[in-house]
Amino acid sequence: MPTSHRSSRLFAFALLALLLIAGGFGYWKSTLDRLPEGLNMGNGRLEATEVQIASKTPGRLAEVLVDEGDKVSKDQLLARMDTRTLEAQRAQAEADVVRTRENLAAAEANVQLRQSELLLATQELKRSRELFNRGYASQQIIDQQQARLNTGNAAVQAAQAQVAAVRAAIGSAKALVAQLTSEIDDSSLRAPIDGIIQLRLAEPGEVLGAGGRVLLLIDPSDQYMNLYLSASVTGRLAVGSEARILLDALPDQPLPAKISFVAAKSQFTPKEVETRDERQKLVFRVKLRLTQPSAVPQAKPGMPGAGYVRTATVDWPANLQ
Repeated sequence: MPTSHRSSRLFAFALLALLLIAGGFGYWKSTLDRLPEGLNMGNGRLEATEVQIASKTPGRLAEVLVDEGDKVSKDQLLARMDTRTLEAQRAQAEADVVRTRENLAAAEANVQLRQSELLLATQELKRSRELFNRGYASQQIIDQQQARLNTGNAAVQAAQAQVAAVRAAIGSAKALVAQLTSEIDDSSLRAPIDGIIQLRLAEPGEVLGAGGRVLLLIDPSDQYMNLYLSASVTGRLAVGSEARILLDALPDQPLPAKISFVAAKSQFTPKEVETRDERQKLVFRVKLRLTQPSAVPQAKPGMPGAGYVRTATVDWPANLQ
């Protein structure tokens, strides 16, 4: 047999042997990866609760006191808006409060004066009627005294209305002071929770509109993964049941979790799922929340991985315990 034919046969046998070995290894690997009955998985990304730190009112950003990656505590001052205009407006409003209070004192004194005039007019009318009854006064004098009394009544009512108007002005000025004080307080942007600064979105000197974002804060104590599973699986899941999360970056460190939410309504698989066929399927969202997020600090939001849930009473495999 020619040497070239013998070499071709040897090469063909070697190639066939390699294919058989590869196929056997693939089958063996698939049996290892196959999940036991009652255990289901879905792909997802680790996420954390996010809080947007934003300006409440339009203005210029005066300073930012933290950087990306900084750990912050609740109520810590993170940034400050320029409040010079607001402080000037508050000073003006406080001056208006003082001025209107002085006007109130003058208005109340005017009421006392008008009440004294009314009392005098009442007494004079009484005396004139007594004199009229005795024949010592004319009807004209009675009419004049009655007119003075009516005028005095009107003057008292006008003075009392003026007092009410001044008091309303004081209340309005105080309300404006309180509003401006609240806006000044809101211009100090504080952390609503303990967390980590994920993004710094604005720099000092920038002019922001109402709701302008300055920082993105994440809560590392609240990390979770959303899975999208079929109705046949979600129908047998219960909130509070144990689950596991296995990240691609940490394949040997399963993260204990619990099912915290199972959607009551189906949806199409979200667009981040790779294949179009998968996106067209109707699924239910299931949220797995880490029970000990601080136990594995290497696990960070954004890492891809898989979540595992149990639909029957089975033990976790060794790689998920």
